[in-house]
Amino acid sequence: MVADRTTDGVRIAQLLASELVGDHDSLAEVGVSDADPDVEPTTQGALAYRVRVDVGDASSSERPIAEVSLHPDRVRVEFVAAPDAAASAAEDAGLRVRPKAVSPPRTVVFVEDGAQVKRVLPVFRAVVRNSA
Repeated sequence: MVADRTTDGVRIAQLLASELVGDHDSLAEVGVSDADPDVEPTTQGALAYRVRVDVGDASSSERPIAEVSLHPDRVRVEFVAAPDAAASAAEDAGLRVRPKAVSPPRTVVFVEDGAQVKRVLPVFRAVVRNSA
């Protein structure tokens, strides 16, 4: 049994970015943009990077689907596209999720350790499928 858990927000965000850009199958059109390599975690959350999907049309080649923010002990992913699909998939994956009452609405998903990175990938897949 592994006693060590990765609960460092910076490391969790790095793992998530690596998984997103490394998935050449169901998330092949997803990329990370606006990354700030010098960002420091804060208790309120500091924007680390955005996640975009390549839509491949002439009007706009990329569309934002999420923003990833750093906390000292976790990552907060705010899904700006398909918030209902994100909430449902996150609940199914057993992740902590809550709506964000802004206009347009967002869904916030918390990734609290390195092991949860794999569990948030189906949330990104659901958002990509439902935001076309």
